[in-house]
Amino acid sequence: MSQWITVLGATGSIGSSTLDVIRRHPTRYRVYALTGFSRIEKLVAAALEFSPRFIVVPDDSTAEQARDLLIQVPKNSQDFDCQVLVGEEALARVASDPDVDMVMASIVGAAGLLPTLAAAKAGKRVLLANKEALVMAGPLFMQAIRDNGAELLPIDSEHNAIFQSLPANYQGDFSQHGIEKILLTASGGPFRNKTKAELVDVTPAEAVAHPNWSMGAKISVDCATLMNKGLELIEACFLFNCRADQIQVVVHPQSVIHSMVQYNDGSVIAELGQPDMRTPIAYGMAWPERIDAGVKHLDLFEIAQLDFVAPDHETFPCLNLAKAAFKRGGISPAVLNAANEIAVAAFLSEQIGFLAIPMLIEKVMAVCPDKAVQSLEDVLAADQWAREQANRVLTDFKNSKQRVGLS
Repeated sequence: MSQWITVLGATGSIGSSTLDVIRRHPTRYRVYALTGFSRIEKLVAAALEFSPRFIVVPDDSTAEQARDLLIQVPKNSQDFDCQVLVGEEALARVASDPDVDMVMASIVGAAGLLPTLAAAKAGKRVLLANKEALVMAGPLFMQAIRDNGAELLPIDSEHNAIFQSLPANYQGDFSQHGIEKILLTASGGPFRNKTKAELVDVTPAEAVAHPNWSMGAKISVDCATLMNKGLELIEACFLFNCRADQIQVVVHPQSVIHSMVQYNDGSVIAELGQPDMRTPIAYGMAWPERIDAGVKHLDLFEIAQLDFVAPDHETFPCLNLAKAAFKRGGISPAVLNAANEIAVAAFLSEQIGFLAIPMLIEKVMAVCPDKAVQSLEDVLAADQWAREQANRVLTDFKNSKQRVGLS
């Protein structure tokens, strides 16, 4: 019997890779819904191929565009019947519908939190590629998974590798399984060998040119600043119930080892593979089985060498900002995430320089209040506060040396 899947963020890189895995297994998986934000032509093209029951777009304007495209393009099947839905409530609906078996949560940023949480509360298999759901609302999200019998399968290549390297019966206690620490690998991004002075004038185009992975602009910039690794560290702490000091970040430029787990008997168990997101996606979709993902096998003789170095915390301070936010707890991770989103957007629109990204975040974190997270409303309020504060800092940065990251 086919399993029904909703793909949140179907037009992004993760969504496209998910659809490729589905394409390879047409009798095993069927698409219930596809969602997209701005690339409506690509969303409609996917709908015409996979015949979902619904597509979800952000507003009436994009809905009209989608309906016009659906009318104009000939259908491959007379049974094609796809409705266009609009807005946040529709996202939650297609993530939680009783007919849905699993949800690929790959909407980038805070926008993915509500539908991903809806999937967890509905007891779905949640394929988590949106790290913000855990960074912003980790305790609430993990509680929703437990309370509603949902399955949580991490899709980030690093967390998926950790999941594969942990004991099958791991229940969130390092001591019970002889685990010493998690080794979280990082490519180091496009600037890993650069000095601070060399980063003053880097452009958005240079920052999004990741050497190993094909990703969207925002996450590519996060990789360049190492904030992506900081967010992944926070995510790993919630996923695997561990402290920040039980995770060691290791820069591994080849991106062949996706992460490792170190045990007290001297063993280090690692997951290796091509830097292709279809591998963790297929693993999450079929778990505990393994299915063809269309990924080329590793040629170890071609790779020949694997390198490992420590991260440069002075040049790339975002990693320490993330660690501090997790240790502080409460609303701090949500504030960190929101401030980063504003800073990265400002960099991509050339309002600030690359080195100003961590400076802006640090200024917002410096005035972040100590407040516990007791509800989703607390998270959303913290997110809104942080965005307003970050925009105020951004205004101060303009027309000053801080705009380019010079104090």
